[in-house]
Amino acid sequence: MIGPGGYAVLGLAFGWIVLVGFLSYVLVKLANVLQETAELVEGVTDRTIPLLGEVTTSVVHVNAELERVDAITENVQNVTSNVAGLTTLFAATLGSPIVKVAAFSYGVRRAAGRRAKADVEDRIKAELKAERKRKR
Repeated sequence: MIGPGGYAVLGLAFGWIVLVGFLSYVLVKLANVLQETAELVEGVTDRTIPLLGEVTTSVVHVNAELERVDAITENVQNVTSNVAGLTTLFAATLGSPIVKVAAFSYGVRRAAGRRAKADVEDRIKAELKAERKRKR
């Protein structure tokens, strides 16, 4: 027969068996999780490396286009400075005579307008005078 100490040892042994079984189950699940994590990291690595290559290629192309834009911008600046120089030259050489011609033509138009107005006023005065003479 087994005494109380034997039952205690038997209970303790059964508890260890349950504990070892539970820990084995947990370790198997943990191993599965670690395996899936390793596969996930491998998949991310496999997809990331080609993506980084594409990004590098895109950056190289963008830098080439930016160099072209810089060249275009520099050319536009040169054209702008040339146009400004031509404008200054035009204003210096032809600006004064053109202003004089414009002022002269304005004066001629104004004088012609005044003369036409004076002619009309003279005709009206003459007609009014003639009308007054007829009424008398």
